[in-house]
Amino acid sequence: MITFSLQSGSNGNAIYVEAGDAKLLFDAGISGRQAALRMAAHGREISDCDALILSHEHADHTRAAGVYQRKFDLPIYCTERTFLETRRRIGKLGEPVHFSAGETLAFCDTRVHTIPTPHDGIDPVGFVVEHAGKKLGILTDLGHPFHGLRDVLSELDAMYLESNYDPEMLWSGTYPERLKRRISGHGGHLSNEEAAILVRDCIKPRFKWLAVAHLSEHNNNPELALDAQRKWVGRTLPVYLSSRYAVGEVLEV
Repeated sequence: MITFSLQSGSNGNAIYVEAGDAKLLFDAGISGRQAALRMAAHGREISDCDALILSHEHADHTRAAGVYQRKFDLPIYCTERTFLETRRRIGKLGEPVHFSAGETLAFCDTRVHTIPTPHDGIDPVGFVVEHAGKKLGILTDLGHPFHGLRDVLSELDAMYLESNYDPEMLWSGTYPERLKRRISGHGGHLSNEEAAILVRDCIKPRFKWLAVAHLSEHNNNPELALDAQRKWVGRTLPVYLSSRYAVGEVLEV
């Protein structure tokens, strides 16, 4: 199984996973042109993807879903509630394949387990991609370290995990009080420290790498996110950064 991030952050999200014969794209928060260019940077064609799987309806995950479907002919998979909300936001969208949060999707010999999360979307999910005995987590927009999350993380071989904000930067920054409380609340995002403690507590010896993801532009910076991992996890685990601005490197699970 190989994977790379096309982009990760509140300015747009998309992650590619290739597992056996399955080629999957998770979320559509960047333009079709940029998605195609970033796929091509690693020798991949976006039109070859078997599915576009949406985590929830927020614009940074769905704004280009209609383009991906119309221009690249990608089948869309999402929950019904996510579809109804997304369709209202981005216009004409063909009928997707619906799943319910908690169900498992099958693509050839690859399974995608959908994980309900308490993020403040309509019907948000995270993902665990399973192939050939390996499991990759795609876990952003989590809300908080909810019940059952540690059990999911303990079974993974690698993961993308949100490390959204530094509390000091958030609370001393210029965001309105209401938005600060939303970000740090039960329906918002994980802080650097919350993410790092989860990794420390949950990963097993087989775990290969972590990619910190969905970093805030105004309330975080890459070095703070990486420093938190070094503090709580140590320096032996390979930790990668999922960039807000560029395609990431190819990672193997």
